[in-house]
Amino acid sequence: MPLPLIGYVLSVIAGYLALAGWELGKASPGIEKPPGTGNLELFVALMACGMLCVEATRRLGQPSGVHRDLLSAWWLPVALLLPPVYALAAPVVLGSLFYLRVRRGPVYRRAFSSAALGLAGAATSILFRQLVPVSAQGAMSAQGEATGWLAYPGSHTWFMRPQQAAIALGCAVAFGVVNTCLVAVAAWLAEPDGQLKDMLWDRERMLLDLTETCVGILVTIACALSPVLLFVALPPVILLQRSLMHQQLQAAARTDAKTGLLNAITWQREADIEIARALRHEEPVAVLLADVDHFKKVNDTHGHLTGDDVLRGLANELRQQVRETDIVGRFGGEEFVILLPKTGAEEACGIAERLRRSAGVVKVLTADATVGVTISIGVAALGRHGEDLFELLAAADLALYRAKDAGRDRVCLYNPDAAP
Repeated sequence: MPLPLIGYVLSVIAGYLALAGWELGKASPGIEKPPGTGNLELFVALMACGMLCVEATRRLGQPSGVHRDLLSAWWLPVALLLPPVYALAAPVVLGSLFYLRVRRGPVYRRAFSSAALGLAGAATSILFRQLVPVSAQGAMSAQGEATGWLAYPGSHTWFMRPQQAAIALGCAVAFGVVNTCLVAVAAWLAEPDGQLKDMLWDRERMLLDLTETCVGILVTIACALSPVLLFVALPPVILLQRSLMHQQLQAAARTDAKTGLLNAITWQREADIEIARALRHEEPVAVLLADVDHFKKVNDTHGHLTGDDVLRGLANELRQQVRETDIVGRFGGEEFVILLPKTGAEEACGIAERLRRSAGVVKVLTADATVGVTISIGVAALGRHGEDLFELLAAADLALYRAKDAGRDRVCLYNPDAAP
């Protein structure tokens, strides 16, 4: 781990522990809670529902690469309905169970994730109590008001008032924003070459965050009406979690785990569809086959982990340099393949040249060196060099071989008349 990342992770965990100590100190055991408060009972009920969701995840299975769930459906009600100390405790309870029952990994990652969620939940809880008047949240005794402990959530009527409901929704959004920012900074420190804005804002991630927020708000309203409604909310949440996991499994089956590009099977399927469409409409299509020069030397000199970082960096660069309609995939090893719809041979050579130059920008920092690579690219065009995907790939592969034979770090258009 880079030193800045270590310092950041320790800082977040230390901040979490400090805030947890502060909130526990405020909740003095010598102060009697208001009659019928039921805070602990509601917390236990919400955690029990979360534990059932964790167990459902374990039974369904959660392969590597599938990381989204709906546990925030139970953290958000804790943050909005209960004091901050409960919001700090909830991620630790469910996170520990998830670690033990579903997936083990580095302990520091689970500790950081729980700390980030705890800080986000506590911030949401504190903000909500600052913005929504006590009278709108429910009756409080004099002693309870002095310590900030809310009355039994069943007496809450804030969700029936548009202004307070809007504030609750805003606080729920703030929960997701704070947690996303804390995690994104850690991801950026782990990979400084990446774009922080890409780690903060991703369309698919935002849609999933919005779904989790909406589910959390619905569960919160159910809790505010009556904790008994938790038993009504639990089955739909589990079914939605199962559906979400199924979609992630489908996405994981389409992509290469190392680079995030389409895997070879998915790329060929989508390329076949695009070529069939181009043939029907008599439109040009080109295929680029790119290979990393002397990649074995990178692995042998700097290790396979550095080689993996190089592949990820190249994959990101390829994605940024091509159009949204272009189909980019990893063919295995150090080979990448790009299908360019509505693109002729000359234009494809220009795009390939741009990709070749941009690959030289990719740098991977190691403990003792800065690793950079070059790529060679073979180009083939539909109609001119082949009539189907198989022929195009064969032509692009021959062009790639000639580019490497000519000295590497260059683009070569397939020429059927060239000597073998």
